[in-house]
Amino acid sequence: MLKIDNIETGYGKKQVLYGLSLTVGAGEVVAMIGPNGSGKSTTLKTVCGLLPVWSGGIKFDGKLINGASPADNVKRGITFAPQGSRVFDELTVRENLEIGGYQLPKAELKPRIEEVLGIFPALKSRLREDAGNLSGGEQQMLSLARALIPKPRLLMLDEPSLGLSPKLVGKVFEKVTEINESTGVSVLIVEQKVREVLHICSRVYSIKLGKVAFTGKPAELKGNSEKLKELFL
Repeated sequence: MLKIDNIETGYGKKQVLYGLSLTVGAGEVVAMIGPNGSGKSTTLKTVCGLLPVWSGGIKFDGKLINGASPADNVKRGITFAPQGSRVFDELTVRENLEIGGYQLPKAELKPRIEEVLGIFPALKSRLREDAGNLSGGEQQMLSLARALIPKPRLLMLDEPSLGLSPKLVGKVFEKVTEINESTGVSVLIVEQKVREVLHICSRVYSIKLGKVAFTGKPAELKGNSEKLKELFL
């Protein structure tokens, strides 16, 4: 579904990615791990269109999407939940969800919100509340729910566990698995909680200094503290 081929990019004149390649198949949960500053978030931002591709190519469903805007990519079926519980604090929960579906026809938006609330029932009783009044865990659930409103085929998540308690981290990962299994959406997830994310992904990439340092099955890293230490140093 997604093929990133030898891409290079960065911010201004500062290069961050150096020939990075990875793939995500239909229905897969693929994890990206690695030290801070290695280029994981940059990869997601480049795929969704927030950063330009300097060289290399990104294909979605076999079609090159280099230079496509984030809005164009949402129409294609790519959505992005950025790092932290990025919600609009002064808008209600419902209004946050409506923003997620701004490209949907009005007739489709209401039933789609109801459909997504079936995955996040805790939000159903909070629809009229300002999103800023929600707990950190609830805001993260709202961020996930909003990213699902446009009916994505690829959901990209940037550290959904950031700032959450261990108990809530477990709930977020359970929800990611539920979303994948119930909707069939592919997931590309960046995460620092390595042991937890290895339990929910089918493949894992480790990124280091803007390049792929390891790719394989999560079983190859589970319990292998020496290998993990090597990848993060």
